[in-house]
Amino acid sequence: MTRHVFTSSATEPIEFSESATTATSYFGDAFVITSSMLSALQNICPCDTSADNLAQSGRDWWPRAMNWALRNQTPQRAGVVCRPTSTQQISELAIFCNEHRIPITAAGGRSAVTGAAVPLHGGVALDMTSLQGIESVDSVSGLVEVWAGTFGPDMEAVLQKQYQLTVGHFPQSFDISTVGGWVACRGAGQYSTRYGKIEDMVAALEVVLADGTIIRTGGAPAGAVGPDLTQVFLGSEGTLGIITKVWLRAHPMPHYQQRAAYTFATFADGIQAVRTLIRDGATPAVLRLYDGSESKRSHGGDGTTATLLVLDEANQSLVETTMAIVHDAAIANNASPADAALVESWMHHRNDTSALQALTRKGFVVDTLEVAVSWSAVDAVVHDVEAAILAVPHARSATCHLSHSYLDGACLYFTFAATPPEDEFDSTYQALWDAGQHAALNAGANLSHHHGVGLNRARFMKDALGSAFVVLQALKTTLDPHNILNPGKLGFK
Repeated sequence: MTRHVFTSSATEPIEFSESATTATSYFGDAFVITSSMLSALQNICPCDTSADNLAQSGRDWWPRAMNWALRNQTPQRAGVVCRPTSTQQISELAIFCNEHRIPITAAGGRSAVTGAAVPLHGGVALDMTSLQGIESVDSVSGLVEVWAGTFGPDMEAVLQKQYQLTVGHFPQSFDISTVGGWVACRGAGQYSTRYGKIEDMVAALEVVLADGTIIRTGGAPAGAVGPDLTQVFLGSEGTLGIITKVWLRAHPMPHYQQRAAYTFATFADGIQAVRTLIRDGATPAVLRLYDGSESKRSHGGDGTTATLLVLDEANQSLVETTMAIVHDAAIANNASPADAALVESWMHHRNDTSALQALTRKGFVVDTLEVAVSWSAVDAVVHDVEAAILAVPHARSATCHLSHSYLDGACLYFTFAATPPEDEFDSTYQALWDAGQHAALNAGANLSHHHGVGLNRARFMKDALGSAFVVLQALKTTLDPHNILNPGKLGFK
């Protein structure tokens, strides 16, 4: 099998106000890499200590840190950027760092919006993007062996053109994120109702543990060999092990597609329609319901009418049946058919982040909060989260759309904005998150659906997991007793 090699690199978020080379660290003191440590690391793999790259590798797309960049600050400077080119090099690096208690923060495209890729305590910023490429494709089984540092567009282009396959994972960050990042943060693509979340796509993993041990998990379809160890590392955000290689399940390329759009007098009517069609067995690839405010902003609505966008792709008979169920559920819940061109418009701007960066430059607090919630609690979560956010001083708006749906519930995706005085940016940002996240948890939602926890949500983990957090901490202590792997994330110290 021919190996496909790529050379893509991370896309930087909003620019520093002056120069990355002079950017200071927001979080202050960090682990110091001595000259002897640096020499040893350089003997293991390529390393970089240039001021520019140390500053850039110290941040991701966390909106709060974008504001810091306007003050010429990066969240934290690592002591060195290491760029291993093999699993063996990562193993040797882990052995050395474990022995010398050097923090390691693995990152690929650094597209996280929670600070998950920030090397909070300095040490080694582990750039995984030298480990990218498709190692093999099993077309008969539909299995793709891919390196963790591989960017989504590179992988999909080869799979679609040369193998007529698709993994079907298309997150908003698709252009700037890597396979390893998808797995580490338990991401969801915009076609997830048809193809599933990333945890449904992963067949096996290769992982390097903190002590340098290389393990492989999974590998068999629906195996029953004790607990599923693959799921231990899915969503672990680099705190339990370093994911180096992933085996993904791929689907035959779809040859038929349909699109539709509907409007509803209320968001609640739309939610009921989506719940009905999902529980009736319809799983269209795209199923996105926008409240009145978001419909007006994105689809030209009147400010009160909710908009449902639907797209499905698969075998023609399956798509036609699915879309018929969608139509019946929509009409039964007082929908009016809308122009399907709304779906095409969404397709063209769905990954555009320019508005976020423009508002950041103007001093706005702008962020998103997404949670998973059972159908019976959806209405309460929508009401309580929006009310809590809008009660925060300087808040301007809080809107919602439903982005992913399941048999038992859905993902609610809130967008909020505020215009605080410059010296109150950080306190307002934290107050908005405290209000919205606590309201979501208290109303019955979970902590996160697909953005993960990282640094921004770490303070909520014990509330979210309750006594189960003790089990997660025990895993961390066992697998990483010296706490070198991405310390300070996922609720760990």
